[in-house]
Amino acid sequence: MSYRIRFTVEAEDDLLRLFDFLLEQDVAVAERAEAAIYKAVELLEIFPFSCRKADDEWNNHFLRELLIPFGSSGYVALFEIENEQTVTIISVRHQREDDYH
Repeated sequence: MSYRIRFTVEAEDDLLRLFDFLLEQDVAVAERAEAAIYKAVELLEIFPFSCRKADDEWNNHFLRELLIPFGSSGYVALFEIENEQTVTIISVRHQREDDYH
């Protein structure tokens, strides 16, 4: 079974914000980060249940987190398995951001 991956508008905004930050520092690093994130997201097409459950107050077993290693830290993509066909990425954060839990 293969899942279709979709991004919410908020997740797309997160990606733009993360890439814009890196582009100001180093274009090559921004390109590598982009590639690492999209490569990791490919895992969700086949194995979304292999990712850890997100810590949420409703104990939603379909709300999960994909850890994306990059450099000395990495990124976390929060996603929900909508149904047997669709995985929706809700947000993407750098692990060193202040609001990362």
